[in-house]
Amino acid sequence: MKYSIELDPEKTAKAYGRELHCSPKACENIARAIKGMSVKEAKKYLEDVINFKRAIPYKTHNTERAHKKGIGPGAYPQKACKLILKVIENAENNAEYKGLNPENMYIAHISTYKGRIIRGFMPRAFGRATAWNERTTNVEIIIAEKEEE
Repeated sequence: MKYSIELDPEKTAKAYGRELHCSPKACENIARAIKGMSVKEAKKYLEDVINFKRAIPYKTHNTERAHKKGIGPGAYPQKACKLILKVIENAENNAEYKGLNPENMYIAHISTYKGRIIRGFMPRAFGRATAWNERTTNVEIIIAEKEEE
């Protein structure tokens, strides 16, 4: 699969999370929250969400979503945060391998979209069955070096 954007390969590093077993809705809101943050700051933020210290503001898919202190509708999508954190660490390792300084990088691009659906079913009474599918999410992250002034 291709990345949805191409940036200067000399100053950037990429990582792609393919078919992560988490909600596309949660990933969309996480991506919106961490885009533009430094890598170190984004990792700290996601770890705080996993430990229920800070919430992710939900801008979309927030109908009947409880309000969290100071941000409005929000939640703690732990599963999605753990998987996105792994993709960020992967991008950081790719930057280190390329000879870039991971401490001086920020999230230049992050995109999430639906992956394939893993079909499943749940048996019901009288020989019937109900669809019990699992959604997957694709996440692409590009981190870039900060421009020094």
